[in-house]
Amino acid sequence: MRKIRIAQIGMNQYSHCVQIFKSIAGQSDVFEVAGCVLPENERERLPKRVANLDGYREMTLDEVLNDPEIEAVTVETDELYLTKYALLAAQAGKHVHMEKPGGADLAEFEQLIAAIKASGKVFSVGYMYRFNPFIQELMRRVKDGELGEIVSVEAQMNCIHPPKKRQWLSCLPGGMTFHLGCHLLDLVLQLQGMPKAVIPLNKCSGADGVTSTDFGMAVLEYEHGVSFIKASSVELGGYARRQLVVSGTKGTVELKPLESRAGGSIIYTTKTEYSSSDWDDMGQTEKTDPLNRYDAMLRHFANCILEGMENPYTPDYELELYKTLLKCCGSEKAFL
Repeated sequence: MRKIRIAQIGMNQYSHCVQIFKSIAGQSDVFEVAGCVLPENERERLPKRVANLDGYREMTLDEVLNDPEIEAVTVETDELYLTKYALLAAQAGKHVHMEKPGGADLAEFEQLIAAIKASGKVFSVGYMYRFNPFIQELMRRVKDGELGEIVSVEAQMNCIHPPKKRQWLSCLPGGMTFHLGCHLLDLVLQLQGMPKAVIPLNKCSGADGVTSTDFGMAVLEYEHGVSFIKASSVELGGYARRQLVVSGTKGTVELKPLESRAGGSIIYTTKTEYSSSDWDDMGQTEKTDPLNRYDAMLRHFANCILEGMENPYTPDYELELYKTLLKCCGSEKAFL
């Protein structure tokens, strides 16, 4: 099997740049890492993160974009620059994996989607929960009607962040909803489609004097009920309560904790399923084998390139997800 020659553009302060780079470097049967680009002063701003690139060639952006042997890029800059560099890569005819959810400018994101569609190249966004085996199983079962009519989806991704990171959220539209709530919205839209209405309920907790929107929440209205996403940055024990609950007329499936750490990047997910009307039913529980958040996502990216496998997450879907996310953040336009 031939290998995909790939380069990484950028490193970020609070997302998954290190893990993404380690994943492509570690999957040497499908990827050959050409090098990396640090276009936003990352070497000076983020020396500890950049140290993970030691031993790999540092390239200029032009070198990457103009090298026909580099087929693909991972774009891992800070959130506000993601769309900018993904657009340049798409216009240069590269396959693009971009950190979620994109920059803060809707018009620029629309340009990116148009460029991707014009190029015909693979476009992947870093929503790693898409590749969790329990979530994939749940999506299939909902599509097949095994849970009946879906009444509601509850999705939470909470944590406790230090004040410095919580204040950093002020640079993002909608704060925590943009930063982590995007993962949850992706799941709700896959399960239920586009909502009839969106009610943003984002707040500033004010804890520790932080002035950002560190409590993110949005309610999504559907024909037969409402669903919600919640992403709090100021919740003790929040990581243990990350969850996805899908309630249908024939059964309820709860993934909680959505992730438990088994060391390093290895995690597992616990599932409990309820199918009885007995109030004392405690459900049936099982757990995944330990898995890596990122390897399956990037393997899927590789398979789409190497095998021509169809990507179910189309550019049009990514655009609708992004537009709906901005509504959840309280704005359909960019703002800083």
